[in-house]
Amino acid sequence: MDDLLERFESAVDGIARLGRFPHTDRHRAWLDRLRLNLPELNAFEGLQPEPELGYLSPSPAGIAAGGTPVAGDATGIAAVARDCRTAPGRTAAPAQAALAEALRRNDLNAFITLADPATLDTAAATAAQHLRAGASLPLMGVPIAVKDLMLVAGFPQTNGSGGPRPAPAAHDALAVARLREAGALVVGTTNLHELAYGITSENPHHGWVANPRRAGYTPGGSSGGSAAAVAAGIVPIAIGTDTAGSIRLPASCCGVVGFKPSFDAVPRDGAQTLGASLDHIGPIAASVADAALMYSVMAGQPARTTRRAPLAGLRVGVPNNYFFDPLADDVARAVHAALARMRDDGATLVPIDLRGVEHSAALQFVTLCSEATELHWQRLVERPGTLGADVRVRLEIGQFFPATWYVRAQRGRAALAAMFAVAMRELDVLVTPTLRIEPPRSGAGSARIGGRDIPLHTAVTALTMPFNLTGMPALTLPCGIGDNGLPIGVQIAGRRGDDWRVLNVAARLEDLLATTP
Repeated sequence: MDDLLERFESAVDGIARLGRFPHTDRHRAWLDRLRLNLPELNAFEGLQPEPELGYLSPSPAGIAAGGTPVAGDATGIAAVARDCRTAPGRTAAPAQAALAEALRRNDLNAFITLADPATLDTAAATAAQHLRAGASLPLMGVPIAVKDLMLVAGFPQTNGSGGPRPAPAAHDALAVARLREAGALVVGTTNLHELAYGITSENPHHGWVANPRRAGYTPGGSSGGSAAAVAAGIVPIAIGTDTAGSIRLPASCCGVVGFKPSFDAVPRDGAQTLGASLDHIGPIAASVADAALMYSVMAGQPARTTRRAPLAGLRVGVPNNYFFDPLADDVARAVHAALARMRDDGATLVPIDLRGVEHSAALQFVTLCSEATELHWQRLVERPGTLGADVRVRLEIGQFFPATWYVRAQRGRAALAAMFAVAMRELDVLVTPTLRIEPPRSGAGSARIGGRDIPLHTAVTALTMPFNLTGMPALTLPCGIGDNGLPIGVQIAGRRGDDWRVLNVAARLEDLLATTP
């Protein structure tokens, strides 16, 4: 038996008694889950960050200006809003059509709660009144979906979990309120991995979310319902949340755009917390332009979209370590082809070593387990039966991590952030794969890369979580099709606060990938 696991085996019952955790019959489940995460735990044991690094205090980044005003010939959601402003009497039509499509595609399990048709009509009439009163309404009539982890007035906030169904919320989360004030109409709240604590959206309470690109394959998580709703064409935009990759992972698996802004660029008021220092809110969309417009509204900025200039002079960091090894062959081909498009458009590809990024999984694991367990402790003690098995045990094992581990993890995050800050002085963006593999089959527990089996959580989250730990903006967009016929994503990341540079570069790459080589 591994030495660390042996120490846990001798200690977990005593620690549980010390914390007055009443469900001590869970000994075997705890050890089985800890065994799965032994690579992260053993790596963490060897970390000794410099004491003077202090604590990485999460704080909102100042967002650099960028993007352009929405043009009159805009497409996507900007065109939907323009048409609704031109014909206010038809404002409800796009949302009613989206509602009908959501009902038709109930096989996807993408939604937990759908709007009432009469409510959509009322909301559309209210938007028309605001338009007549002089409001600009850059999202007038645009149908949206909201991850059921956020308050949406008139909808129960289930957080994808079990137990009694909550009463409808009395008010909106701030990001939702901003979208509604801009004229958007909420079609429904979307399914997710329970409490946003997982990567598959295999929800035991509300059904497994299906990947609309191909049956039997995961849509990714935790924002799987939001990504599936966009990929299926039900809605053009949806809200997701991202703690280790939960916007970008499902967006990549479903072949749409997912943007995790800089930490707290979009306020989290009214969203259920999972990891307080790791959670981000952002858009999932059919295009980069749609994601940018949605982001600008949620962030409380003037409504903007992307500037799609050629990449001449852009310095693109391509990591030598970690991000490209191990990597499935089809993912490597697609991402390198995208990089070649950027180079041919004038970008300079700069190989770079990112020392210490390999510690990300260990830092993420200790940080998230500690924060999530503390947050949900009362429920674990009083109502554990309302939780699915996978989420329950993940929440339970957080009680076994000493406070010294949590503090050490935050010093490690400070070191990671400092390393990225130095690296980005010579770069404009980083470009990496989004996942190490193409989307796996539903129910899979591992992935095979380079002749060896890797736990699924390692294969799926390894390349996204570094940017949650550091609060840097990161976006995924589809860049090809894998050997299994499913989408592959390429990830673009930037300095904290450089959200618009990431969006603008992504918009140009999207154009380049749309042209025939």
